[in-house]
Amino acid sequence: MIDVELGGKHYQELHVDGGAVAQMFLYPPNISANKLAHRKRTAYLIRNAREDPEWAAVERQTMSIAGRAVSAMIHASGSNDLLRIYFITQRDNVGYNLAYIGSDFAAKEAGDFDKAYMNALYDYAYQQARHGYPWKHVPPSLVAASQQ
Repeated sequence: MIDVELGGKHYQELHVDGGAVAQMFLYPPNISANKLAHRKRTAYLIRNAREDPEWAAVERQTMSIAGRAVSAMIHASGSNDLLRIYFITQRDNVGYNLAYIGSDFAAKEAGDFDKAYMNALYDYAYQQARHGYPWKHVPPSLVAASQQ
């Protein structure tokens, strides 16, 4: 709970992670970057998530199913953010460069704030950056769709 004061009255508020609404943004889509400047623009997007589907067994209980559904919706929301930003950058002639956790990252997370997992993830990204990070120029969902 967060203690706040408004108009001399004290309240307590509970806030939800902003990622529940949008996990990533670049600039408002109703503004065209073409009108902002006449030089080459490039966006670098770093998504701290995998983009390949993650299978998970779910117990046949309401809370387990609901939890998995929310997790799937949040993952889809992040993927949709990548698509929305991609189409905006294409409209505005902005370079699109995306980094995310690839399917070649094999470490499994044992729980929230798992130090071994976080260290493995850091090392994974460090090794890729050390060898010239292979930025993706198209969201993975569009690449997958074009291969079907």
